[in-house]
Amino acid sequence: MISTIATMIDKLPSGKELLVTRTFNAPIAKVWQAWTDSRLLDKWWAPKPWRAETKSMDFKTGGVWLYTMIGPNHEPPASCRVDFGNVDPQKSFIATVAFADENGNPTDAFPKMHWQVRFQPSDAGTTVTVDIRFDSEADLQKIVGMGFKEGFTMAHGNLDELLAVS
Repeated sequence: MISTIATMIDKLPSGKELLVTRTFNAPIAKVWQAWTDSRLLDKWWAPKPWRAETKSMDFKTGGVWLYTMIGPNHEPPASCRVDFGNVDPQKSFIATVAFADENGNPTDAFPKMHWQVRFQPSDAGTTVTVDIRFDSEADLQKIVGMGFKEGFTMAHGNLDELLAVS
C-alpha cells in the first residue's frame, strides 16, 4: 500500500535550515535499506524523468557516495558527493552533501548541505526526518530556487512506489 502522507518541508526560524518529514508505509529495516543501498537509491533518488546513477558507495562512518543525476534530454549530468559522518544503523546517519566534478571532487558551484537523517517507527510505518543545514540563508535559497522542494517530494513518491513492490 502506498503512503498517502505528504512530504512536509519547512524552513526553520534560523533561515539556514530545512526540516523534511515523511512517513512511509513500511518497516524501518525496509526504509533504511532503501536509503542506504545504492542499487535501491538509484531507483528512487532522482525526480522522474531524471535518474540517479551511483559511481561508488561505501555506506559507513567515514564512507563516501558518488552519484550522478542524469536528465532525460541530454542535459549536462550533475555529479554529487556525499560524505557520511556518524552512522547508527536503522536509526540515523549524518552526511555532508556537495555538488562535485566528474571525479568526485566537491565544487563551489552550489552550496554544501549538512544532513542529519533519522528513522523512527510510527503507527503508519516509518517516519524519516531530515534536518538540512546550510552555511547561510542565501545558500538555502539557492538550493530551494533550484527546485529542491519539488524534486525531493517527487523522489519520495518514487520511494513510495519502490516500497510498495519490494
